[in-house]
Amino acid sequence: MKFIRSHKKLKHFFALLLVLSLGSLTIAQETTPYKDVAPYLNEARNLRNQNKIDLALETLDKAAEEAEKNEDVKALIDSYHELAILYLKLDREADTQFYWDRASVLLKDTAYPYGDAIHKYIEAILLYRSDQNFQALSMLEKAKQINNDRNFFNNILLAEAKVYLNLEKYESATKNLNSLVVNTDIYEKDFLRTQAYLGLAELYLKKGELNESAKNGEDALKMANTHGFVMESKKANVLLAKIYEQLGLYENAYTKSQNLLQINDSIFNVEKLKVEVKTADKIRDDIKTNQIVSLETKVDELTESQNRSEITAILASAFLIIISLLAVSLFRNNQIKVKTNDLLHTKNKELQVARDGAVQAMEAKTNFLSTVSHELRTPLYAVTGLTHLLLEENPQEHQKEHLKALKFSGDYLLNFINDILHINKIDANKLEPLNMDFNLKKIMNEVMDSLQQSAKANNTKLVLTFDKNIPGHLMSDPLKLSQVFMNLIGNAIKFTKDGQVTVTTKLLHKENEDVKIFFEVRDNGIGISKEKQKSIFDGFEQGSIQINREYGGTGLGLTIVKSLLSLFDSEIRLESELGKGSAFFFEIDMRSLDDLPEDISFEVTQRDYDFKGLHLMIVEDNKINQVITKKMLTKKEITSDIASNGEKMR
Repeated sequence: MKFIRSHKKLKHFFALLLVLSLGSLTIAQETTPYKDVAPYLNEARNLRNQNKIDLALETLDKAAEEAEKNEDVKALIDSYHELAILYLKLDREADTQFYWDRASVLLKDTAYPYGDAIHKYIEAILLYRSDQNFQALSMLEKAKQINNDRNFFNNILLAEAKVYLNLEKYESATKNLNSLVVNTDIYEKDFLRTQAYLGLAELYLKKGELNESAKNGEDALKMANTHGFVMESKKANVLLAKIYEQLGLYENAYTKSQNLLQINDSIFNVEKLKVEVKTADKIRDDIKTNQIVSLETKVDELTESQNRSEITAILASAFLIIISLLAVSLFRNNQIKVKTNDLLHTKNKELQVARDGAVQAMEAKTNFLSTVSHELRTPLYAVTGLTHLLLEENPQEHQKEHLKALKFSGDYLLNFINDILHINKIDANKLEPLNMDFNLKKIMNEVMDSLQQSAKANNTKLVLTFDKNIPGHLMSDPLKLSQVFMNLIGNAIKFTKDGQVTVTTKLLHKENEDVKIFFEVRDNGIGISKEKQKSIFDGFEQGSIQINREYGGTGLGLTIVKSLLSLFDSEIRLESELGKGSAFFFEIDMRSLDDLPEDISFEVTQRDYDFKGLHLMIVEDNKINQVITKKMLTKKEITSDIASNGEKMR
């Protein structure tokens, strides 16, 4: 094989190294590894599957150390093989080759079928990674024939399935993966099942069977999250985001993309990569150092026996080995730096792709909500308009009750849809605060007047406490401020019966044109529990299910308030106690225009205008709305013509 030939010289070098350092070991052992080493190997396998790479490396280092101490060649071979597989997971194929070569030297003089099978298994994976799929299948078949371990057979099946997927041999891949779903492996049962579900999800995605792919992807994600298989959880979220996007389930795709961002933040950070690289390099360099120490010990023994010719040969060999190790170490350190930079670059690209996916999912969700909400508003206008017309046509008393209930429901649903559209605009960053001259006291009085009817219905008193030091002319966005107070005061009225709602404005600070104003809306209503105060500003949240049933509402009012205040770089705060009421307060920075004269208050004389005989042009593309509008105008004795678009107006 290409990678074996490229390391032929290195192989001979390690052969000499191992003969000198392990000369006292019994090579032709027939027994299985010492029981003292097996727990380390099992623990390292579990840590590897959970992506705890640095801990797995340290555990395998202990296993190799224990094997050398016990003079157990088979256990040492197993340790080197596990290290090779672990470096494959890190995509450090040069280090994989390093430990594969060390195992090769030991296997040459050791009868160990299980070791030979794993050796060919690693070789097959290297072939698969270099797109030599048929050679990889041939090597896996050889490993299968000499393998005498039932549990390792499952890993061969998994590797075969991945190669079959590459070759688009879906029937063979399905057979292998389904057998792994029900595997009874005593070491990696759950990990193999997770990998099998992932393979099936990828297979069905390639075949275009999206629902089956999603089912297996969710099974894989559930298994991975349950058992801490972080990399498999990442892969499952990537697959599911892609599947749900193709299915048009944009909410699900967005959720998986968010999960992916969290996983990437936990896995791919520079500090973790540094720890893994440092641990990997330390273990490899420690092994080289141990070989040098072994050579020095051998030299001392030969000196005592006064075998000068042998001492000279050993010293020469030791010198060459040390020089070679230093050269290899310098070369590898340079490779490690390049590899680390490439790895960080790759991970940054992956994070960029994941972020772009999340943004795309968010845009899809925003467009979907906007389209659906706009489409719903058109028929709702028809429902509320027709109900209004029916109420004006003197219906019977028993019909009035039903019509009023219908109108209330239509208005409620229309307000709900408007709230969703408002939140959607804020989330999509389509709203920006205006900066215009206005009178704050006038705005506050208009909001209070518009809510007086609701307050009277609840027998609640509205009180405005306005600081007279607040300038008459301010620069900010009066429309968005009105929306904030409409929601806050409306909320306070809804949850306060036979009580009082007090709105307070106070000048906190003024320096030249810059002013800071404090606002508070306080009520003595039902209050909010400590637990619910943490989530009350989240979308669709109310105090409890019982409160929602009794008082109604969408739970979006406070979310809108929080989002609107963020446009002013302000944050809303809350103080509340159950049964004693609530207080919402915040501060906003504005600019004052002191040089402008105060507004002169005047009363507008109300007049009734007679539109009888007026003729209008109605431009409306919806047939039902055309009929409703025309009928409303007719009731006012106004004639009209209708055009569906601008072309028909000509």
